[in-house]
Amino acid sequence: MSGSLVCVGLGMTLGAHITPICRSHIEQADVVFSLMSNGLVQLWLEEMHSDVRSLQEYYQEGKSRTISYDQMVSAIIFEIKAGKKVVGAFYGHPGVFAGVPHKTIQIAQQLGFSAYMEAGISAEDCLIADLGIDPGKVGCQQYEASQFMFYQRIIDPSAQLILWQIGVAGDKSLGKFATGVAYRQVLLDLLTTTYPLNHQVILYEAKVLPIDTVRKETILLSELIDAKLSMHTTLVIPPCQAMQKNTAILNKLAVIAQQEKDEYAQLENT
Repeated sequence: MSGSLVCVGLGMTLGAHITPICRSHIEQADVVFSLMSNGLVQLWLEEMHSDVRSLQEYYQEGKSRTISYDQMVSAIIFEIKAGKKVVGAFYGHPGVFAGVPHKTIQIAQQLGFSAYMEAGISAEDCLIADLGIDPGKVGCQQYEASQFMFYQRIIDPSAQLILWQIGVAGDKSLGKFATGVAYRQVLLDLLTTTYPLNHQVILYEAKVLPIDTVRKETILLSELIDAKLSMHTTLVIPPCQAMQKNTAILNKLAVIAQQEKDEYAQLENT
């Protein structure tokens, strides 16, 4: 089985985030499939390889993204079956909010081909750096915005809450490039069961070009309805409550610690 697949990540910022191993895979491929929403990134990729095929053309307003994704997968698998050394190049991390790489790798492996993924710098990585957030400090919950709306989730108001793809929140058709005020109102109603309307939140967008400016706009939660959003906008909601100590667990751990201390003391006296 001579065909193979490697899905690589280009990172978020043009030219700055690509790893040496990902660049090497692109340069040595027979064919490269790309999924880039930015034309300059596409042109930069084409400078690295003579046969770069954009998957962006499968997207259409009103067309379910599920159909588009299946067509992308089929196009990639066709070249793998033809014995080509195929690379799928995706912005950010190829495994984060990207169903096509996961599905294509799974199918290729089931067919007996070599297929795997190389990590890239994701929007989450950039968000942590740009906003100065440490996920380990108070904890962090993150969801795709529509999924957050469609399913019952338990929100911890003492942790960070990150909602991705806020610009298409509530779209069940998977065919919209944006959702309007009515959809945002449903999301706002859901969020205000936990957070006050005057709670400060952040609209975040990582920079794609080195000359871009990171968007980290602080607004009140109530202003989300009229805010300017895109498919790449992320909503970051800081904690509105302090963490509450779990006294029962802390007491149990204290007992264990004391027992260990007593056992150690006995060993020293023998």
